[in-house]
Amino acid sequence: MNEITTTFTKEDFLGSTAPFEEVYRYKDNQFELTRAIEQMSEAARAVKVTNFKKMFREYCAMQKQVSGAAYAENTTNFDGQEMTLDTGTWTADDYGITREGVMGEVVACVHPLMPVQRLVNIDSGIEKLKIAYRKGKGWRSIICDRKQLASANKIVELSDYGVAVTSENAKHLVQYIHDVENLNYERIPENNSVGRLGWIGNYGFSPYVDDLIFDGDLSFKHFFEAVSERGRLERWLEIAREIRAGSIYARIVLAASFASVLVEPCGALPFFVHLWGGTETGKTVALMLAASVWANPEMGRYIHTFNSTAVAQELSAAFVNSLPLIMDELQIVKDRKDFDNTIYQLSEGVGKNRGQKTGGLQKTGTWNNCIITTGEQPISGGSSGGGAVNRIIEINCEDLKLFDDPARVADAVKKNYGHAGKLWISELQKPEVMQQVKDIQKAIYKNLSAGDTTEKQSLSASLILAADTMTTLLIFKDDRYLSEKDIAPFLSTKAEVSQNGRAYAWLCEWVAQYRNKFDTTSAVAQDFWGRFEDEDTVCIIRNIFDKACGENGFNPKSFLTWLRSNNLIEIPVKGFTKTKKVNGVPCNCVVLRLCGFEEMHDENVNEIQNLLGF
Repeated sequence: MNEITTTFTKEDFLGSTAPFEEVYRYKDNQFELTRAIEQMSEAARAVKVTNFKKMFREYCAMQKQVSGAAYAENTTNFDGQEMTLDTGTWTADDYGITREGVMGEVVACVHPLMPVQRLVNIDSGIEKLKIAYRKGKGWRSIICDRKQLASANKIVELSDYGVAVTSENAKHLVQYIHDVENLNYERIPENNSVGRLGWIGNYGFSPYVDDLIFDGDLSFKHFFEAVSERGRLERWLEIAREIRAGSIYARIVLAASFASVLVEPCGALPFFVHLWGGTETGKTVALMLAASVWANPEMGRYIHTFNSTAVAQELSAAFVNSLPLIMDELQIVKDRKDFDNTIYQLSEGVGKNRGQKTGGLQKTGTWNNCIITTGEQPISGGSSGGGAVNRIIEINCEDLKLFDDPARVADAVKKNYGHAGKLWISELQKPEVMQQVKDIQKAIYKNLSAGDTTEKQSLSASLILAADTMTTLLIFKDDRYLSEKDIAPFLSTKAEVSQNGRAYAWLCEWVAQYRNKFDTTSAVAQDFWGRFEDEDTVCIIRNIFDKACGENGFNPKSFLTWLRSNNLIEIPVKGFTKTKKVNGVPCNCVVLRLCGFEEMHDENVNEIQNLLGF
């Protein structure tokens, strides 16, 4: 390279062609030409001539007209560009992107812009393009869908991110990006990308894969970036070991965070761990501890609240995928029915099918993880369906302090996080470790299932205990293992899961509570809901029965079917009701046997007796 040593004045740049001839002599060597342009551009700025590149471009155009030959193939010539790309008929420099058209010069963009990377999503195979652009001094980038860059109507959406595109120049910008990408297909690098976290088949675990780029929705970018490391693993382990030596409740929540990534490999179902109790028990700090295994535990970064729509919760679950979905402040949800809907929706592990505006169905999100939540009240109630109760491990910490110094714990995990999760995944990716985890989980599940705990509750608990066992061995190394006895008090029994059993217990108590409504011998005028047949049998008017069941969250028809199959109602040949006189008027009544244990199926007797306190 022959350095440009001639010193040019402002008058030389503005009144002669000497500086341009000096650069033009490198026209046959693109690399040397680019360097010469940069050197002369700096020399021009030194004498207060700021548009050398624009003038040189016009000088080349003039030479082209005179000689009838191009001085060199057009390339991108932007200050600070990360690569040089062929532009074909387009001139692309710091003054914009243009070319000659039939009606004169057409402008694709008034500032530097170029495609710099192709991204192929490993889940969907969908290809996206990373566009770099500069307005002012700094370069920015945005990842765009192909269909957005291929449509003049849709590419104008890039104006929201500062790209100077309007309905006037949109079609030219579409053509420029198309031309440049195809002229430089081999030169533009191609990388795998992912739009979520968690296990990704043969690729490993997102985000712990080298050269794996996030291409998901921008609204989740902060979520993705929150999964990172800060501070020191040793300091985090110090505070975690201290907590493990104390509160059993915090230990379970911490183990559940590690257990989340075992749901898919162990073939289990998503499940809830819900920590509830009054204020100042340390519930939120427990969530921060669980989140710090993987990510930044500050509120709003990885941890979110229930103050979101069902669709947003579903999208968040699909995004974290294998990592725990952590939500605080259940009491924000006012309607008890919404609790059950949330439980069913999230524990299914698959989102709803939704149509697209253009026809067909959107891609349905899936997830396999643990959902860790907190609130001031239980997430399930007496009227909750058995399926909902079965999917939750509820931990009541109402009268407890989970941490001696919650402020110190919160401060420590905010400054030290993300290391343990990455270490845990690196261990699980060793085949012998993963097999050992699976063996432990199966053994624990077999033991728990042999007792009075349902299979789903046993499965969830076995994941937590297996994760605790292996992290104790591999990470904490403090010999503090959770046992089956430790977690047993928080698991629902088969009786507690049965909705119909709970419904019968409620109905008996409901009759006792409103006994006067069934006492037709009373001299006080009142609304009657039925009458007592004898001491152990009550006749309930059918529409009163249906209304009471509905208001308390029980399906009356399903409940009646269960009552009939367990000989707890007197029935005719068909149907569920008998005609009885109430206050002298014939009515269709549910004739209920109160506590008729002797005629129930054996498997239900203990269930109802336990629920009623016998």
